[in-house]
Amino acid sequence: MNRTATHSRKFVFIRVKDLMEFERRKRVYTHLNIAPLIDVVFLLLIFFMLSSHFVTQPGIKISLPYASTARLHPEKDIVISITKDNALYLNEKLVTLDDLLDQLEIRLKESEDKKVLIKADERIDLGLAVKVMDIAKQANAESLVISTRKDVK
Repeated sequence: MNRTATHSRKFVFIRVKDLMEFERRKRVYTHLNIAPLIDVVFLLLIFFMLSSHFVTQPGIKISLPYASTARLHPEKDIVISITKDNALYLNEKLVTLDDLLDQLEIRLKESEDKKVLIKADERIDLGLAVKVMDIAKQANAESLVISTRKDVK
């Protein structure tokens, strides 16, 4: 048998696109909704604005007089408040003019700097303010500070 070199060759065509195709991951699109975050921040802002407004001395309503030389003083232990109705408060406790001397002497003995801060309403009788200052001096107060508001022009 004479065999001639006739070999049949088979060609398989594979597309390059099929070889390079990888499994694709599904993309997860995250969307951050910031509307609730803005709501929470807004509510916190309102809370702090309202709570800082109520930091004033509770219970005693006094309209302080204005002065152009007013300065900030740190809050002292001994505060005498005089309301427009001529009611006296010693550190937020209601006292009478007669009991003020005894109560003030007790507080001044416990105090280191012996300063008395007087917060008097601008509509009170000047005579009552002078009596309170006189009682404070009788109780051995070394210095008296009269509280005012800064005059803004």
